[in-house]
Amino acid sequence: MSKVLMISPDKCISCRTCEIICSFTKDNEINPKNSAVSVLTYEEALISVPIMCMHCEDAACEKVCPVGAIKRVDNAVVVDHEKCIGCKMCISACPLGNITFNSKQKKIVKCDLCGGDPQCAKFCPSGAIEYKEATPNNLNRKKIIAEKFKELFEEVEK
Repeated sequence: MSKVLMISPDKCISCRTCEIICSFTKDNEINPKNSAVSVLTYEEALISVPIMCMHCEDAACEKVCPVGAIKRVDNAVVVDHEKCIGCKMCISACPLGNITFNSKQKKIVKCDLCGGDPQCAKFCPSGAIEYKEATPNNLNRKKIIAEKFKELFEEVEK
């Protein structure tokens, strides 16, 4: 059975360990700007949420890539940096804004699940990010949290 990233906003303590470990794992430097996860704080709702690629089943980033550099490999949607031309169309296409560009290295920054061992989940001290089996119960919980985000974003837009 495959695994999925599970995010529990109610557990996030806004420590930003996920951002630090991600940038360190990817680039061997601590720079949250180059992390594939960002912790957003919603002061009105009094919550912090780690935002990251959800590896969409029907990934818009994969569809818009003009050179086929973004592909699903096992349960992760990953960037082939050898093929990527840096057009940034994937950044615009991601409905959740979970892809960025490292201007220093001239490359797309996107979660690749660390080859099946996501370090953000491994080092999250509060359990806000977990990498779990994709059971029907976990997938249902993921949908419920997505619905809450949808409601939250709608409230912020009003």
